[in-house]
Amino acid sequence: MTKKFSMFLTVLFCAFIGGMSVISLLLPDKDFSPLENRYLQKPPKLALETLGSGKFMEDAEDYVSDHIVGRDFWVAAKAWSERLSGKKENNGVYFGAQDTLISRVNTPDQSKLDKDMGYLDSLVGNVDVPVYFGLIPSAAEIWKDRLPAGAPSADEKAIIDSLYFSTGASTIDVYGALAPHSQEDLYYRTDHHWTSLGAFYGANAIFKALGMEPIDLANYRKTTVTEQFNGTLFSTSGVRWLPPDQIDTYVPDEGVKVTSWFKGVSEEGSLYVDSYLDVKDKYSYFLGGRQPLCVVETEGRTGPRVLVIRDSYSDCLTPFLTQRFSQVHLFDPRDNLTSIKGYVEENEINAVVVLFSFANFAAESNLFVLAR
Repeated sequence: MTKKFSMFLTVLFCAFIGGMSVISLLLPDKDFSPLENRYLQKPPKLALETLGSGKFMEDAEDYVSDHIVGRDFWVAAKAWSERLSGKKENNGVYFGAQDTLISRVNTPDQSKLDKDMGYLDSLVGNVDVPVYFGLIPSAAEIWKDRLPAGAPSADEKAIIDSLYFSTGASTIDVYGALAPHSQEDLYYRTDHHWTSLGAFYGANAIFKALGMEPIDLANYRKTTVTEQFNGTLFSTSGVRWLPPDQIDTYVPDEGVKVTSWFKGVSEEGSLYVDSYLDVKDKYSYFLGGRQPLCVVETEGRTGPRVLVIRDSYSDCLTPFLTQRFSQVHLFDPRDNLTSIKGYVEENEINAVVVLFSFANFAAESNLFVLAR
């Protein structure tokens, strides 16, 4: 390589970096990335405290990374380079078989699990109605045959079994309901949630635990509402070469009254919110997404009232629950710190179901609410 050519490459590289920086500074900042489904870093505020601690530089680095021109292209290019180099993972997401993205699940901290199980047992002692506990295994457990060879992931079944053994609550065998159907589309390929089909098997596991008659999927008609769903794993992995998922429903929304508390005030809700099918966050089509409290009442239903302490997996589960319960009360401890004991008494609840995905249960910091 001649000296002139080396200088040419250096000037070209500097011009490229400089041009990217100038264009990035001139373009207006974006608050939200639809493709990544997250809010972007805001400009950092300079202060002696943040400058001394190093937080200013960390925030500045995140800000520059989030607002560089062509960011979506660079994110995808990084995922492609990881794949071409032979790596099987990017940003904690495995490139699985059958065009499947699977989130890595780390072994949770046992001391946190013990503390949270103590909160659960406090709930059992605080209320005068039966309490049921269920953990939903992730795709990394049920679809472990799709994981790359040697890919590390938590032994979810063993941990779930040990937690079930330790609690005074009645347990729901969600793993036993899903595992025999592992060759079916129980989870989305580009998202961490279970599909409506997976939720159907989960619902029957709940009905079985409560001594109720299971529902038969043959009695329902599958409706595909979209074939263009790119979920959370699509967003975080940078993978852009997989075909999108489809979202299906089985239970119609006729005869169902939904009351939502998105902002702390009751408002009319819906079992399905069609407007979300036109945006990136299509999973929020179910119930309209995250909310502190939601009550679903089925007209003419004479079954019991159930309170579900839950995460987002219950959004697509709820339509199936309306087939056996007269009222389904959905309580999200991420945003609702109300006394559960008081809620059970005030709303004449007949049973409490504490239902979380394994990963969310291991990470949730507000499970102390169970003991209130």
